[in-house]
Order: sequence, then C-alpha cells, then structure tokens
Amino acid sequence: MSSEVSTSQGTQNVRGNPLRNVWDQPPSARPGFQLDSAHFVSEPEPELLSVAWNQDFGCFAAGTSDGFRIYNSDPFKETFRRDLKSGGFGIVEMLFRTNILALVGGGSDPQYPPNKVLIWDDHQSRCIGEFSFRSPVRAVRLRKDTIVIVLEHKVYVHNFSDLKLLHQIETMSNPRGLCCLSQNVNTSVLACPGLQVGHVRVEHFGLKVTKFIAAHDSNVACMALTMDGLLLATASMKGTLIRIFNTLDGTRLQEVRRGLDRAEIHSITLSPNVQWLACSSDKGTVHVFRLRVRVASKEDLADQHSPSSLPSPVTIAHQTSTSSVDSLLPPTPSTDGDNSSSSLSFMRGVLPKYFSSEWSFAQLHLPEVTRYITAFGSHNAIMIVGMDGSFCKCSFDPENGGVMTKEEEVCFLKSDKK
Repeated sequence: MSSEVSTSQGTQNVRGNPLRNVWDQPPSARPGFQLDSAHFVSEPEPELLSVAWNQDFGCFAAGTSDGFRIYNSDPFKETFRRDLKSGGFGIVEMLFRTNILALVGGGSDPQYPPNKVLIWDDHQSRCIGEFSFRSPVRAVRLRKDTIVIVLEHKVYVHNFSDLKLLHQIETMSNPRGLCCLSQNVNTSVLACPGLQVGHVRVEHFGLKVTKFIAAHDSNVACMALTMDGLLLATASMKGTLIRIFNTLDGTRLQEVRRGLDRAEIHSITLSPNVQWLACSSDKGTVHVFRLRVRVASKEDLADQHSPSSLPSPVTIAHQTSTSSVDSLLPPTPSTDGDNSSSSLSFMRGVLPKYFSSEWSFAQLHLPEVTRYITAFGSHNAIMIVGMDGSFCKCSFDPENGGVMTKEEEVCFLKSDKK
C-alpha cells in the first residue's frame, strides 16, 4: 500500500513493510543494494563520516565515504556492510536491530544531497520513504512509531506508518542536531533545544505536555534521555558540569562535575538501569558517574494517551535540590575508590563550589585525537566508538570505581575485506 504527501517542506513517499531483525543474518540472506550503481570495492580504506549507536547499544552503524557498515557490540564483529561505487553517508540511523535505516548523504561525494532523508529497508533493498528539505539535515532519530528529522532551526516529527507530519518545533540555532527520543513503548518523549540560550524543550506527546527547562546559562552542547524519557541529562558549551532533570516538572535532581577546564562534550549516555551516566569529551577521558536519583513511577506510564494518566505524581527520590552540596553527598561515607564528592565538602562555605562538587566515580583515559561516543554494555561495561575507527570495551568496579580496565580494542575500519 502506498501513500504520497506533498507539503511546504517537501515531498514524502512511503510504502508499508513489516519490521524484521536482519543484522544477524549472513549477507547472502539479503538482496543486493540498489542505490544507483553499487558494487563491492576493495580499496582504499574509506573515510569514516559518522558513527551512531542503535537504541539499545547492541549495535552501531558507521557511515563512510563509500557506504555504511553495521557492527555488533558484544561480541564485537562486523555484521554487514554496503560498499558503493561512489557516494558517502553522513548519517546512518538504525532502528534497534530491524531492517530499517535512515540514511543521509555526506562527505565530499555524498550518495544523496544532504537535505534528503531516505528510509531504507535493507531486507527488501529498497527505499520505502523519502523526505526532502530546503536546508541540510542535521540529525535523524527513530523509534518504532516515529521518525524525527532535525534541521538547524526546526524539528519535524512524523508518524512512521504513513509519514504524516505530526509536529514541527522551532528551535534556536542547532548545528549539532541535538535531539533525543524516549524508546519505552509506554512513553513518547522528545527533547531538543528551546528558543532561548541554555533552554531545553521537552515534549511529552502522549500526555500533551510541553516543558521548558532552563538547563544552563550558555548554549546546550549535549543531551540524553533515559529510555522512558523521565530523566534528562545535559551539558553546556563550557563542558564542566552535567545536570540531570526530571522532564515532567523540570526539577534539577543532580549535578556532577566532569572537570575544571572547559571541554567539548562529545557524548552523554544514561545506563538502561538508570544507575550510571557516562560522558566523553575532547579531553580524551571517559567519565562514569553514579546517578543518585530513582524513578518510582507505577511501573511505567500506562496508557499515556489519556490526560488522566498523568502520574500522580511520578515520584523521583532525591535529596530535594542540587543548590546545596548536601543534596549530592552520599548518605554513608564513600569508599576509598569512590571519588563521588570532594573530601573538602565540609568547607563548602569557604572554598569555591568546585571543591565540593560531585566528581566522576570511574575514568578511562584515551588519546586526545578524535571524537568518542559512549554506550553501556552488560556487567558494568562501557563501550566506546571513536571517529578514528577505533572500538574499545572496558569495565568498571561498581563498588570501588577508579580507573577502568580495558578488555578489548579493535580498529574496525582496517578489518579484512570480505
């Protein structure tokens, strides 16, 4: 069944198709790629244009100057690739492990213009949806019922089944394409920059609630939501502090300190069990922080499509406010390895605030040569993908913290061709 819709933003076309889990299948189980003229090439090694984790951190996609590749994270292995005669992809967004990808051209020789989004069904090897805009696409976010396309000054939210435009949201200048989506089936939450410096706009679509959060005094540089969308973590362009908010009422629940010097935050990740937060920056250090907030909703936000389903209230256990250092201090003394708060916090009224800040629980130092994107694995593992084509898996001690232990390192762009 087909439908075609023309709007002032462009033309969209979609043909319905069921979702399949395909990335664990051998390449012979999938048809050939049909984007213009495509064939397998052997060299030279392509330029890496983008890396992005899927929604549950089980895979990541790499967009290259001649196609894209899919990698499994645990155990690490390349599961699939499309190498093209010419043409690169600057955005490759997965939908969990299904056959659906969102593709945007990129690099010096893009496969398609950077103002076009293709919704690609790799099982059928064909495009099932297409969006065109007047300006470059900065990011695409997917969930099983929603497609979100981010431009520099607008966010478009489309229904997945028919590509109908549901919402368009104006933002301040957003060249990084900041936007995040919840993935819980019972919640539909989107966060993106607001219209004021340092503000984040949060949309609870099912509840029909919009919340504006004054997160920072300077522009927001990075953000992340929990899977249910009830917690939001943000960092500013200064890159020294990360703040965690309740998305329903905008309350600041916790504040942690990455460091004293300015830094560019490359990624923020919240663990699926909402116990840990990881971040990476241009300083080359990956930090892990212990979250001291707990969401105690009634299992999930059931039947969110009714206004009466607004939590009554969703209880988030925390120590009242982060305006006081007391609210972030653990109830019992820290172990020697837990550097979660400064030992000088008793002098909070005398020394500058950073002496009583909550510092990272575990750390890993990497070369300051590229951008790193973090994700959580099982058994207290952190997985890190670098824009230099590196993959690193490490683990941290959940009791004592400290320096993380490297378990695996791979240069995935230099793996043998198939």
